[in-house]
Amino acid sequence: MELRQLEGKKIALLGFGLDNQALLALLEKHKIKAEITICDARPLSSLPAAKTIYSRINYRLGSSFNKNLNEFDILFRSPGWPIACPGITEANKMGWTELSSPLNLFFSLCPSRNIIGVTGTKGKGTTASLIYKILKDAKKRVWLGGNIGIPPLSFLDKIKPNDYVVLELSSFQLEDLKYSPRFSVITNLFREHLAPADPNNPNFHPSYKAYWQAKLQITKNTNNKYLVINESLASKIKTAGLKCKIIYFSPSSLPSKLVGDFNRQNIAAAVAVAKLLKIKSESYKKTIADFSNLEHRLEFVRELKGARYFDNSFSTTPESTELDLKSFSTPIILIAGGSDKGADFRPLAKTIKKRVKLLILLPGKATPRLKKIVEATGLSKNRIKAANDMEKAVEIAKTASEPGDVVLLSTACASFGIFKNYKERGDLFKKYVRE
Repeated sequence: MELRQLEGKKIALLGFGLDNQALLALLEKHKIKAEITICDARPLSSLPAAKTIYSRINYRLGSSFNKNLNEFDILFRSPGWPIACPGITEANKMGWTELSSPLNLFFSLCPSRNIIGVTGTKGKGTTASLIYKILKDAKKRVWLGGNIGIPPLSFLDKIKPNDYVVLELSSFQLEDLKYSPRFSVITNLFREHLAPADPNNPNFHPSYKAYWQAKLQITKNTNNKYLVINESLASKIKTAGLKCKIIYFSPSSLPSKLVGDFNRQNIAAAVAVAKLLKIKSESYKKTIADFSNLEHRLEFVRELKGARYFDNSFSTTPESTELDLKSFSTPIILIAGGSDKGADFRPLAKTIKKRVKLLILLPGKATPRLKKIVEATGLSKNRIKAANDMEKAVEIAKTASEPGDVVLLSTACASFGIFKNYKERGDLFKKYVRE
């Protein structure tokens, strides 16, 4: 699609998050005159100021946010907006309304075909950032965006044909993507996003199979030439009928500052991409040796009275928290609990019993279920404490910690409830740890 094709169209922005804000700014920059309507369940007072970006704006908010979407020529869906929304279903039946997304528009307009897409349940942000840094250190022109919090449309006009673009891609961005990057990476696959958790982004997948199929969209289209994938997914990928070249990776042994055994896999994925792009080994090895954990991803916060504090607020599944626990050999004080996404806590509970000296539980719908499952493993009740908020959780941890301990925020649950998101949860943890 050419940007000029949007001239004069009736366009609905389904959800006004960062991606659609960047789309609106792009339309304004190129003086595309269209009839723009922002559809969002939130009230106007909760939305970013759209009219400072684009002067001609209509709104469809509150209870009518997804009504009569068939009145529009094109719908640009935010990742958090479910495709199965009744409004989209009704528009599809009419047949003349096109469903797209800011990411689809980016792929259609991007002047470079050197796009590297990274997805997976966990590790995609670290892997994408590491690939970006490897290319940057190798003196390549490279851009980083996607689910990592940087809308690709925000830097579209700066990209040159020979540049590289590294995109972290979520399953919700991928599920209706009509393109594939030339180089694709799938870091891993756990049961995730199978129930709505974020009230402002209620999208979810109806089944584990549907979740896997959404991830596979990263490599389904013919422009994908290489798929770099975790060897643990070899049996699943063999039945997918892909035509690209498949490269498997296993944990790397290269020296690195990255904490966590699972980061060995993220490093291996980045190395596989570096080799495909013919980056010299001495260059990528130096980058890897200097690269540190991203914020809220098993991030070292401080050492206090001999105990080390780590923030992995990004850990929202039992599987990722279990990997965190297995990354340390010292006694662990674990802060966990939160919003319920219907996850299976039983394997994690067994690991908690083996490795955790004290479990501190935050409020949330999943917390009573997690507590019950952990108690069923035989963990004594005096090794479980409740905290009403993050300040109290950190206070309990500081009191109970001894030299050599690890205090770990890795909740195995989504943050929604007492926190806005995982970032606020992690920021509060770091604030009280540093006080």
